[in-house]
Amino acid sequence: MKIHTGEKPFSCNICEYRCITKSYLQRHVKIHTGEKPFSCNICDFRFSEKSSLQTHMKIHTGEKPFSCNICDLRFSIKSNLKTHMKIHTREKPFSCNICDFRFSIKSSLQRHMKLHTDEKPFSCNICEYRCSIKSYLQKHMKVHAREKPFSCNICEYRSITKISLQTHMSVHTGEKPFSCNICDFSFSIKSSLQKHMKIHTDEKPFSCNICEYRCSIKSYLQKHMKVHTREKPFSCNICQYSCIRRSDLQRHNHRVHCIYMKGII
Repeated sequence: MKIHTGEKPFSCNICEYRCITKSYLQRHVKIHTGEKPFSCNICDFRFSEKSSLQTHMKIHTGEKPFSCNICDLRFSIKSNLKTHMKIHTREKPFSCNICDFRFSIKSSLQRHMKLHTDEKPFSCNICEYRCSIKSYLQKHMKVHAREKPFSCNICEYRSITKISLQTHMSVHTGEKPFSCNICDFSFSIKSSLQKHMKIHTDEKPFSCNICEYRCSIKSYLQKHMKVHTREKPFSCNICQYSCIRRSDLQRHNHRVHCIYMKGII
């Protein structure tokens, strides 16, 4: 009946947590004590609750009893299925109170908020790279390791991340599911559409600190800055030509050396 009355008689003496049953409080207290009595006999993971260990064991057994009734994906944990279903329903209940971004899961919102606070707790031990999200650092480390575990089954393309491979596959399929609702442009990835939309809104948040140049996309500003630094990182391997942009090198090879390179407009 306490569920219906909202009564929570058990309280933590360390934080403000309150709960309905004594067993819930006992589980909660382990967060403060760090106690993890339940250990996996296959790997080094330890857990404060037996149910968490049971859920973890499905990773080793490959058991995925929870399936999506719309697509073919299966999951070992029911909560992961619930999160996945929001992709189909397009439900995004968690919104940023600073910008217009919305998310289907709370953890994604928490990661996003670090962009506004400029908090970057994860750092590379090889170079000066720092980031707000641990997975970004893990992807970055593959740059140093030159590890490219994801390969295309049509051409020789290999990539550091799975999403890069998925983006690449649209080159072969020609699929462009993200379309602009103002003009006829369509894109293979959502981020490209988001960048494109700034053209219509005339939003130019990125500005040069040397001249009055402003642009809608950060990468455009980075390219522009090379005009001031006179940096020309792209060089021809046949003659002494060098340039600021990769596209200029591609055009040079095509027009001067009659070498066609993918990406020339």
